Amino acid sequence: MNFNVILSEETIKFINSLDYKVQKKITYHIQKSREVNDPRLLKKISDDIWEFRTRSGNQQIRLMAFWDLNKVSLIICSHGYIKKSSKVPKSEIEKAMRFRHRYLNKEL
Repeated sequence: MNFNVILSEETIKFINSLDYKVQKKITYHIQKSREVNDPRLLKKISDDIWEFRTRSGNQQIRLMAFWDLNKVSLIICSHGYIKKSSKVPKSEIEKAMRFRHRYLNKEL
């Protein structure tokens, strides 16, 4: 599995708001997920939405993402958040779906 990853401006701001060690861990997990198929790093959570997964201490950091259907091997990260419950909040999935729709319709 080898693909490119594009981070939205919102995703970059989210990552930059985190501790430097956490930033490095997220970067490492993204790179690792490009090399191996491991649902602990990149997991499908709905028909079109995936999440990059990173755990740091008690925090579960998630970057919401989707595949660009028009380009081979390209995944786009729409935004990130710190997960506070066992289920992915529906609002986070909906936010990623709205971003995906705007991206695929070239509204961004």
